[in-house]
Order: sequence, then C-alpha cells, then structure tokens
Amino acid sequence: MSAYVISEVDVKDSAGFEAYRTIAAKAIAQYGGRYLVRGGVANAAEGGPPPKNIIVVEFPSMEKLREWYASPEYAEALKVRRTALDRRLIFVEGVPSASSAGS
Repeated sequence: MSAYVISEVDVKDSAGFEAYRTIAAKAIAQYGGRYLVRGGVANAAEGGPPPKNIIVVEFPSMEKLREWYASPEYAEALKVRRTALDRRLIFVEGVPSASSAGS
C-alpha cells in the first residue's frame, strides 16, 4: 500500500533550499519515491492561509518511506534543511479506494 510524505515548507534561505531539494530528490528516487506535488501554488479553500510551498511524495509503502527518512542519503539533506527551511512533515499511509477494493 502506498504511503505519502506531505511537507508544508517555509523557505528561510533560497540557496540552501535548492541544495536541500537536490540532495533530497536523489534520496527520494533511490528509495522508490516520486513527487506528486513539488511547490505549486497553494490556495486555501478553508482554514488559515496555506504555507508558501507544499510538497507531496509517494512511496511504494510506509516501510520504504521510513527507510528513506532514516537513510544516510537523506541525512545529508537534513543537515542542510536545518538552516534552509522550516517545515511540518506528515507521513500518511494510503487507503485503497472502494472501487479498487474489489479488483
């Protein structure tokens, strides 16, 4: 079952953010992840204002997602992240839809 990383990001340092993105993207691909949303314009339909950047990454499973997050490859990105951005990071396990349950 797929698992998702949802990041709500506020950039503190543009150059550092680009370095983080480059390192993180390589690690994400290495662990089977793929970007679904990467920094598009966000509009709040309800609730408070959206963060400046929303990122959604899909992994094949929660196990692969957690392997990526704990990996030495992603640890390099985390070193840069500390000064480049503030974020809220959410892990969500996908749930099969009713239409795919009978397939």
